[in-house]
Amino acid sequence: MRSTSFLRPRRLRNRRSRSPQPATPPPETRTTSLRGHAGPVDQDDVRVRGGLVVPARELRWRFSRASGPGGQSVNTSDSRVELSYDLARSPALPPVLRERALRALAGRLAGGVLTVAASEHRSQLRNREAARERLAALLREALAPPPRARRPTRPGRGAVERRLQDKRARSRTKDLRRRRAGEE
Repeated sequence: MRSTSFLRPRRLRNRRSRSPQPATPPPETRTTSLRGHAGPVDQDDVRVRGGLVVPARELRWRFSRASGPGGQSVNTSDSRVELSYDLARSPALPPVLRERALRALAGRLAGGVLTVAASEHRSQLRNREAARERLAALLREALAPPPRARRPTRPGRGAVERRLQDKRARSRTKDLRRRRAGEE
């Protein structure tokens, strides 16, 4: 029986002779969401923080012509980008974080949808990146835990004495001014 390996393209022959590729992607392309679902991170996904990623399928893109400089293709390319994310219905965020974000971004939402626009660059690709970064920054800020409540404290004895001493000195200065003005 004759070998048919010479009929196979060289590329396929070389691939089979190499060692098998690892089954799991490298660590920088994997993530685990807060809910514990592991999956590959797409380059179009928005990484908010640590393990929290908004998948690209939940984002809506809209393109239009941007004002400003554009050169030769100014009236033909849709370089302005609007990125919309339905925050109210997103399964990517746990309920606690979703409520926190809805409260923090209430003024920016239209029907539960957060929209970010970018038109500062001439190319659509750079505007897409800018919009993605802006959305991540907004969500990062909105999802941050509230600051700890201030514990009320009384001023120390030294601070009270310094304040009263400064008041006396200021009073003395004003008193001297009043006497001089009355003498003339």
